[in-house]
Amino acid sequence: MDDAKARTRQQILEVAAGILEREGAQAVSTRSVAAAAGVRAASLYQFFGDKDGLLAALAIHAFDLYLAEKQTVTHTDDPVADMRGGWDVHVGFGLAHPAFYLLMFGTDVPGRRAPAAGQAHALLLRFLDRVAAAGRLRIPPAIAAELCMAAVTGVTLSLIGAPAEDRDPGISARMRDIVIDSLVTDPVPAAGPGLAPLALALDTAIAVGDRLPLRPVETALLRDWLGRLAR
Repeated sequence: MDDAKARTRQQILEVAAGILEREGAQAVSTRSVAAAAGVRAASLYQFFGDKDGLLAALAIHAFDLYLAEKQTVTHTDDPVADMRGGWDVHVGFGLAHPAFYLLMFGTDVPGRRAPAAGQAHALLLRFLDRVAAAGRLRIPPAIAAELCMAAVTGVTLSLIGAPAEDRDPGISARMRDIVIDSLVTDPVPAAGPGLAPLALALDTAIAVGDRLPLRPVETALLRDWLGRLAR
């Protein structure tokens, strides 16, 4: 795509994003966006196909904004504290951009995964791998990620749906602490954390690290043993 076409596409996307944030997804139509952007409807169809294609592009655009806000979370030596910070940024983004959030994490078709769910899940796993590597995760990262995503999206959607005057500003923090505290152990004492967290930490290191000097069957067996020890 040449520079002129790329600029036109970005202009259309920004105009559509403005309509989405001001009026909601029901107001985003090929006709309304083309008129507001000052382009022919044919140009919009060329770039996005139809309304569903435009909304899909908006979901990607919204996720880029979401990632930019996630980058504001300062990484510390405490991965659990970073998890709490990541939770707060997630909820804050949803309340600041409710129409974007509903497009990213909502779905109007049962069984169809929300557009941003897979990407957000992968991002959360990075945080949880750090927690597991520190020996502080009670359960495997993949299961912890499912629980965290269900909780944080649930509380965010609940807050978005509540009238502003009825929102409890503390509900997100209470949910955050209940969920995260149930998933992690206390900081590792000098005497050692116990076998299960150490097994999880080693298994995570094997999963994300370099190749081991073991044959694949040996690596698989080792990870199976570690999984049993982590239960």
